[in-house]
Amino acid sequence: MPRPLLYAAAMTREIQIIGGGLAGSEAAWQAAQMNVPVVLHEMRPKVGTFAHQTGNLAEMVCSNSFRSDDDEQNAVGLLHWEMRAAGSLIMEMADRHRLPAGGALAVDRDPFSADVTAHLRAHPLITIVEEEIQGLPETGPTIIATGPLTSGALAEAIARETGQDSLAFFDAIAPIIHTDSIDMSKAWMQSRYDKGETEEERTAYLNCPMTKDQYEAFIDAILAADKTEFKEGETAGYFDGCLPIEVMAERGRETLRFGPMKPVGLTDPHQPDVKPYAVVQLRRDNKLGTLFNIVGFQTKMKYGAQATVFRMIPGLESARFARLGGIHRNTFLNSPTLLDDQMRMRTKPHIRFAGQITGVEGYVESASMGLLAGRLAAAEILGTSLPAVPQETAMGALVHHITGGAEAKTFQPMNVNFGLFPPIDIKGGRRNRKERYKGYTDRAKSAWEDWLDPARAVAE
Repeated sequence: MPRPLLYAAAMTREIQIIGGGLAGSEAAWQAAQMNVPVVLHEMRPKVGTFAHQTGNLAEMVCSNSFRSDDDEQNAVGLLHWEMRAAGSLIMEMADRHRLPAGGALAVDRDPFSADVTAHLRAHPLITIVEEEIQGLPETGPTIIATGPLTSGALAEAIARETGQDSLAFFDAIAPIIHTDSIDMSKAWMQSRYDKGETEEERTAYLNCPMTKDQYEAFIDAILAADKTEFKEGETAGYFDGCLPIEVMAERGRETLRFGPMKPVGLTDPHQPDVKPYAVVQLRRDNKLGTLFNIVGFQTKMKYGAQATVFRMIPGLESARFARLGGIHRNTFLNSPTLLDDQMRMRTKPHIRFAGQITGVEGYVESASMGLLAGRLAAAEILGTSLPAVPQETAMGALVHHITGGAEAKTFQPMNVNFGLFPPIDIKGGRRNRKERYKGYTDRAKSAWEDWLDPARAVAE
């Protein structure tokens, strides 16, 4: 279990958290671990969404990957490290339900969310209420962590308060395929460059090769397929880190081959002397290995077209789909103008926002903003004013970006990356990228450990 935090137990006020996704779940856990009572409001299963399949908390819908787990050379891996150091429930459950994925952290999504739900329900200071909140609370400490699929009524209430239209972009999800419908006489298991310490990790991905003719026909089919179009008045763009394959194909016929379909680092054991022109990769979606999702294949194709086009992929000719892809509207705040460095709404400082609605992108980034919001709200109730999170840390870099570091006029959702960190001064002059990234992560870990110590943080 995550280590307990060093705060007094006598509490008279509680935090209302709206939204039981990864951010809301993590916020609730962090506050409760600081001995602050929490009421967690989640509208599912009473009110469903396009993307969710269950009523569990912290349900993962777009992918099952937390991306790289390398905490010395990758910014998201560093974010994993910071969350683990802070006793993150999301990271503990992700580690518990980890699936082979090379150097990435992928999870068995259903047991993961079920376990998060069980832990939150079992906590004596957390009350879970299944209801839709349709307006902004006028009083009392509140964290809004409703994510990209914020209900219409609450989104309208937020828009009325901010005096401006919500920003938005469109997000897409990839299809999931039943493993036993994949033709393994054409496909094979291998992680790119055989990455991984164990045989299971080195064979974590399923690969489907394409010749040049097959790739060209595939691109033609994608471009010609029936697609879901925006409704009148919807002008939002896409987040570049989650582009539908149709959008990538429209940018150039080779775009997919240099993106999710790149053939590098892979050898087809069925034809070891033939270099594939392109490769479609699938990643295990559950621990049983009965489901695989197509990596990077977010799509806005209509359902009938998806089945036809994806069955053109060698090895997937008879594919059965557990879930087809889709597209949905993803709303987020113009946080640089609306939130302060404690993640509070400037016009209603009793309300904090957390998660993807703040303009961070990705499961881990969303959960990390929940972690911070939960701690900051709890500390405020306890009468302990925590300092700003150091910008040298991964969490601090994200918070700085969304609450003032980004240009408000061009603000767009952002994954954590080293470009958000203050430049590092490396003794001896310019070093190679590996040394620079190690410098970033060493500095961040030290700063994060200092911030985590409540007594030392307050004294400073």
